[in-house]
Amino acid sequence: MIRNGELIDFRTVETVAKDGPHRSQARGQNFIVEFIKADAASAAFTIESAYEAMVLLPDVAAQIVGANETVAVKARSLVILPAGKASVQLAGAGTCCILTSNAGEPVSGTVENAATYATRDERVVAFGTYQRRSAPDAIRVLEIDAIDAPQDNPRLKMFQSATLSINWVEYAGPRDRTALSPHAHKSFEQGSLALAGEFRHHLRVEWGKNAELWQEDRHVVAPSPSLLVIPPQIIHTTEGVNDERHLLIDIFSPPRADFIAKNWVANSAEYEAPPAP
Repeated sequence: MIRNGELIDFRTVETVAKDGPHRSQARGQNFIVEFIKADAASAAFTIESAYEAMVLLPDVAAQIVGANETVAVKARSLVILPAGKASVQLAGAGTCCILTSNAGEPVSGTVENAATYATRDERVVAFGTYQRRSAPDAIRVLEIDAIDAPQDNPRLKMFQSATLSINWVEYAGPRDRTALSPHAHKSFEQGSLALAGEFRHHLRVEWGKNAELWQEDRHVVAPSPSLLVIPPQIIHTTEGVNDERHLLIDIFSPPRADFIAKNWVANSAEYEAPPAP
């Protein structure tokens, strides 16, 4: 059977919460997504990663303490942390998402869909590590509203770390159903993290010679918060439905070299690509 998209609904995932916020995890082969929901009294929590980590703060400010500095971060920011440990204290009730890459290292805590990756999908390329050109041990803060979208791709704001890239996709009301963008990726997965609004993911397995492997199209309703992991070669497109605000984060590891080459990635000048294999 061809592997198809897998939806993790964070509303129904069992979470870990002691004095800190509610934390739950899901993954793709090369990346891990931790969804964090805090109330006003939640304690600080720790992040640890072998690679740079991305911290998404869509609706709450935070104070982040790293090995060498402490930074105050506004809501609606993306933070790129150097490898190692950091502590995050959210300023109040809100959500936070931690994105990290994984090349087979042990993962702390329960990962909701870990069984899917008990066997490696050989179609998924390993990620090389980009090098930050300056201040590699600094905490980097990018305020979303201070970043302009590319003129030739105004729907998206794109960012990268050493091993990840994301598309920040935000709009009000439903997406235009006459202008969707079905496509597939040959050698990497896509994570689509819904943080505001309701979405419908459309998934298609392309027909091959063996009709026994053909599958019906899927039209997956995705609430917020949720994560859809789309395997290589699955044709897909996503639309926000209903009249509400929509926020979707597309996640890739390795970073999207094609987007970087088009100068679409806002902070790509800060990184040097790894040597070609």
